[in-house]
Amino acid sequence: AQAFVRIEIEDINDNQPVFEQAVYVTSISSHTQPGTEIINVVATDRDSGIYGLVTYEISSGDPHGRFSIDPQFGIIRTKKQLDHETQSEYTLHIAAEDCGSPPLTSLLMLDSLAVKIVILDINDNSPSFTSSSHSYVMEDVEVGFLVHHIIAKDPDEGRNGQVTYHILSGNENKAFVLDKITGLLTTAQPLDHEIQECYSLTVMALDDGSPALSATQVLTIIVLDVNDETPIFLKQLYETAVHENQDPGEFVTKVEAVDSDAGLNSLLRYEILPGPGYEKFKINSDSGELATTASLDRETQEVFSIKGSPSRSSTAQLTLMVLDENDHNPLFAKIQYQISVREDLEEGSAILDLFASDEDDGLNGEVTYSLIDDTFGAFAIDSVTGSIVTTKALDRETKSQYTFRAVASDCSSHFPRSTTVSVVVHIDDVNDNDPVFLQNPIRAFVPAETPVNETVLTVRVEDVDLGSNGAVVFSLMTVETVFRIDAKTGDIILQEPLTSKDFSTQLLVMVADQGISPRTATAMVIIFTEEQEEEISFTHSLYEASVPENSAAGRH
Repeated sequence: AQAFVRIEIEDINDNQPVFEQAVYVTSISSHTQPGTEIINVVATDRDSGIYGLVTYEISSGDPHGRFSIDPQFGIIRTKKQLDHETQSEYTLHIAAEDCGSPPLTSLLMLDSLAVKIVILDINDNSPSFTSSSHSYVMEDVEVGFLVHHIIAKDPDEGRNGQVTYHILSGNENKAFVLDKITGLLTTAQPLDHEIQECYSLTVMALDDGSPALSATQVLTIIVLDVNDETPIFLKQLYETAVHENQDPGEFVTKVEAVDSDAGLNSLLRYEILPGPGYEKFKINSDSGELATTASLDRETQEVFSIKGSPSRSSTAQLTLMVLDENDHNPLFAKIQYQISVREDLEEGSAILDLFASDEDDGLNGEVTYSLIDDTFGAFAIDSVTGSIVTTKALDRETKSQYTFRAVASDCSSHFPRSTTVSVVVHIDDVNDNDPVFLQNPIRAFVPAETPVNETVLTVRVEDVDLGSNGAVVFSLMTVETVFRIDAKTGDIILQEPLTSKDFSTQLLVMVADQGISPRTATAMVIIFTEEQEEEISFTHSLYEASVPENSAAGRH
């Protein structure tokens, strides 16, 4: 007989789970959202029943818990946002374990699964600048000088991390040029601190991703000063004035210069350049204040021209006018004036022009004239011109000399000064007076026995004129043989003996001065020998004569 025996072999948990592949490799984008399925790993267990049921877990390679695995189905998912720049790939070790008791695991059999997950880069990072935002450059560098190296980093890979550089704004006058590949910034134009001492360049770093990402930075470039500017005076010519006779140290003026350089290069020092009169002044080297070192005298030097200079070097000219003080008296050319004038000058005639000089200036040097002392109404002076004129007819015989003082005064409004001078006016004689007999008629008694050549009488005459105008000569106007007259002395001298004791005669005596136009006078001389009074009688009771007009004075 045949019998079938069914023997059931009871399973024991003697097989560990085995993965279908030893290594899984996959890649995902950095943009993959949490919960996204990445890969499904499968392990099999030849045991049956619960001994063949497999569960999965991540045993290592994910310390930060960025992934999860479905324990039943082996599906690996993202758990957190991934970042290529933080970690570009992960190697997860997956363990498969059955449900036996005790369970068997693939790790115990050295049969674990390695899952390599590559995080693909995306352009999710903008460039960031690592170089300084400030740079310094001297203003005298040559064109092409390296000013700054601009550096920006982009953690993305490939083209996403390739950076180029660009100037967006602030590059006035195209002063700089930027190499877009290297980031080297160099000068393209000469720099000048005095024109522009600071540039603010807005610089962009741009990656090559799609779409491209960028970053900007304001780069401040300070142009450092060098001493390349010449100081400039605010004025090329300074004009001022000071009073003379002031004590040394008198403030004159302040000169001022500017220097467009900066810092120590703009600090100025002033000095006076050598020149005429410069030793009379000093200048404060720091402030530019000018003062005197000696008392000034306008009459010695009225104008000073001073040149000053700061250290690097500009010059300006100062014209200094010394203002007058009334420190000089008017001065006449002489200490005394003597003049002779004819007595027949007409009233109002100028006899002398006085002039006094005054070295002072303006009203201090303007002179007016006046007379002091009594001139007896004969003279006056023009206060402006100093001309002395007669104010009445002169008469030497009344007053032959005038002595008075003239005053020259300046016109200062404060403490005017003056000088006096003596003026002596001599009145020269003119023949304006006739000779005058001291007695007319003249009677003389002459004894009959008077000897010949005896002076019987002297005729006395007075002429108040001077010199030849007052010197007289005598003559007899009729022919006479008994007597003669001495022309100089006026002596009447007996020339012949008298013929009788009752002799008498009448002599007509003429006297004439010796002026250019002589003036004359006549007198009657009666000579007799009797002692009794004789009555004087004219020969005629009426005398008549004719005289041509325009006859010269003194004509007989």
